[in-house]
Amino acid sequence: MKKTYIGIAFIVLVFGIWAVPKIVDRLSPTTLLTFEKVPDFKFTNQNSKEISNENFKNKVYVVEFFFTSCPTICPKMHKSMLKIQDEFYGNPNFGMASITIDPKRDTPETLKKYAEKHNVTLKNWQFLTGDKDVIYDFANKGFKLYAGENDEAEGGFEHSGLFALVDKNGFIRSRTVTSGEFENPIKFYDGLDAEQVQMLKEDITILLNE
Repeated sequence: MKKTYIGIAFIVLVFGIWAVPKIVDRLSPTTLLTFEKVPDFKFTNQNSKEISNENFKNKVYVVEFFFTSCPTICPKMHKSMLKIQDEFYGNPNFGMASITIDPKRDTPETLKKYAEKHNVTLKNWQFLTGDKDVIYDFANKGFKLYAGENDEAEGGFEHSGLFALVDKNGFIRSRTVTSGEFENPIKFYDGLDAEQVQMLKEDITILLNE
């Protein structure tokens, strides 16, 4: 009987050594990393109004690059953005920016129809278009998120499925994620991954409360 108790106690001890640090880590507040500042920008939104970084001053916002005729990942990304919209709906300190990489076809009128058709109700969700070269420079150099034309790609364009989180001071922010025994920093959140979208929502809340 004593051996049985000892065996049970040993198992409990081993489990505690393994589990407690993980539980503590989950309960510990997340410290967000700070990356470069978003360059100044001026684009045109779905209402034909000029939108710049000044419109997002003192706001936390999420940025994505997309195009309305995208047949592959954009619809999935949009579903994730809708979840974020619903989570922070009505918060005046939160915004979203969807920047087209197909400005030739994605005029303000096209973007407005797309927003209306796809359940966009957040007042500060800006669908932005502008000069193609400026947009590509903004994506590839400003955020270091690849976007480009490719005749062999479905829809004729290539881009990532990643979301960028920007704080009230205009800096890109993110966190570290656990992979096995290691903590790896990530700069962006995978808009196609439910777990990372949940992380993004948590981190938006952190920044809104700063």
